Amino acid sequence: MAQFPDTPSFTGFNTPSRIEADIEDLQHTGTIPPELDGAFFRVQPDPQFPPRLGDDISFNGDGMITRFHFHDGKCDFRQRWAQTDKWKLEHVAGHALFGAYRNPLTDDESVKGRIRSTANTNAWLYGGKLWALKEDSPALVMDPATMETFGFEKFGGKMTGETFTAHPKIDPATGNMVAIGYAASGMHTDDVTYYEVSPDGELVREEWFKVPYYCMMHDFAITPDYLVLHIVPSVGSWEQLEQGKPAFMFDTTMPVYLGVIPRREGLRDEDIRWFKRDNCFASHTMNAWQEGTKIHFVTPESKNNFFPFFPDIHGAPFNPMESVTHLTDWVVDLASNGEDFAEINRLTETFSEFPRIDDRFTGVKNRYTWGLEVDMRRPRDEVGGSAGGAPMNCLFLKDLETGAEQHWWAGSVSTLQEPCFIPRSKDAPEGDGWIVQVCNRLAEHRSDLLLFDALDIEKGPVATIQVPIRLRFGLHGNFARSEDIGLAKELERA
Repeated sequence: MAQFPDTPSFTGFNTPSRIEADIEDLQHTGTIPPELDGAFFRVQPDPQFPPRLGDDISFNGDGMITRFHFHDGKCDFRQRWAQTDKWKLEHVAGHALFGAYRNPLTDDESVKGRIRSTANTNAWLYGGKLWALKEDSPALVMDPATMETFGFEKFGGKMTGETFTAHPKIDPATGNMVAIGYAASGMHTDDVTYYEVSPDGELVREEWFKVPYYCMMHDFAITPDYLVLHIVPSVGSWEQLEQGKPAFMFDTTMPVYLGVIPRREGLRDEDIRWFKRDNCFASHTMNAWQEGTKIHFVTPESKNNFFPFFPDIHGAPFNPMESVTHLTDWVVDLASNGEDFAEINRLTETFSEFPRIDDRFTGVKNRYTWGLEVDMRRPRDEVGGSAGGAPMNCLFLKDLETGAEQHWWAGSVSTLQEPCFIPRSKDAPEGDGWIVQVCNRLAEHRSDLLLFDALDIEKGPVATIQVPIRLRFGLHGNFARSEDIGLAKELERA
């Protein structure tokens, strides 16, 4: 009998779900716009078996992909495991074989050297495929219509790096998918790969470069000419793993860098500009753009570490007040001779993370951004606890042109998962469309899917879609039109 530990990562709203299901025409209130024709995919870490070492962090659960398919004013539900090598090997064994998060030293001998990906970080749509992503491994590719797993993508052997990002970008000018892979030549190495993939799935570019030091490089940004990569000291080493410490620990004594990396063939390390600033924490990116010789890079920044489960490397206790993140514009000038930043400008006093934009504006200056907000002034009922640690209880909209903000509160016993923007049409103006996101109903141990008018979130959801099961705290998700992922044909066959 599976017995999960009685710890915060496995109890309450975080109790493992392990449910594969198909539900047609979910019950909803409000109106699902009849012109909305496509699917929102998201992923949650959801362990198939109790952890091998007795406890674990939530980031190490197996990837479970959820699809919400909108059509004809309805919403259908499908949920499937991302069947990684790890999932398959453990499924046959009937118990966990892989150990601690990012620590292969704790694995069973029978799986030494196997790909450790859990495919649990992002559900990404590109080239008619569903990419289940975890940044320590190659991408796992699935069929977005059937949600069957194809396997890990190495592009016919053209990909020589060992890893692929959890946060690819699509260049709106070329249509190419841009990605990186850190620790590309092996764990804890300072080698990074830069990839570009064409819409037909061909790896058209792989360039290698060095970074100032190994760390978690969870996200990055692009402009038409550059890949922009921040280096923040959530660091790791074999020594940490050998001592049984977490795979990442935060070092407040190390500097932060911003790399401006030319997106061209024949990249050399000397072609990269590395700008340096004082210590801070930043993980996700909102966007980046060029203005003359200046590069703007917007990220939620905090004074200190955001992740309590990746502790201070020098033993300092986690500081919640210093973990508060605010959207911040990092500006560097390629015309300068030195390595200093040109400007660092906080854009809001709102505590927010998981920033999203209208992805058609990737790499160029955008006006709108949405995110998850933590508003500690709102009433909170601790029934069931927060599914994701910090009580992300509001949806946040920022107009970067006027400075105006909107905030929508989910209520005292609900928290929210990452928003995703859906354009009303392929050529709709920026921000003209909907926001879709999962809402955790903590007391009821179930979930809702919320649909908002993207530029008028304060009026509340236009539709609330009731999910009769509990969706664990998820990480990232994306939307694709039915015609682009084979779902229109699936409906015709039905």
